[in-house]
Amino acid sequence: MNPSLEEVVQARIDALHAADPNNTLPIPVDLVTASASGLDPHISVASALYQVSRVASARGWSEAEVTSLIEKYTEGRQFGIFGEPRVNVLLLNLALDGIQ
Repeated sequence: MNPSLEEVVQARIDALHAADPNNTLPIPVDLVTASASGLDPHISVASALYQVSRVASARGWSEAEVTSLIEKYTEGRQFGIFGEPRVNVLLLNLALDGIQ
């Protein structure tokens, strides 16, 4: 692996641990890497679930409420066969902000 990429990934891992030091779940790879554009409108379900505790705490919500919204904004495989289920981050954030 490219040493520069390793440094970037490690810095992202360190930032996630610093932001949520009590989280012992494995960090999903898409939270520490980026697509070519870095502007993906979706994250994996695992990445969304990894952040439930922190988001719930920051917003004063229960973890069940945040998890319920994640489930609501989880989209299935494209055409039912391609890719993996994913969470629409824009719609989720709008719902968390009470806009949707």
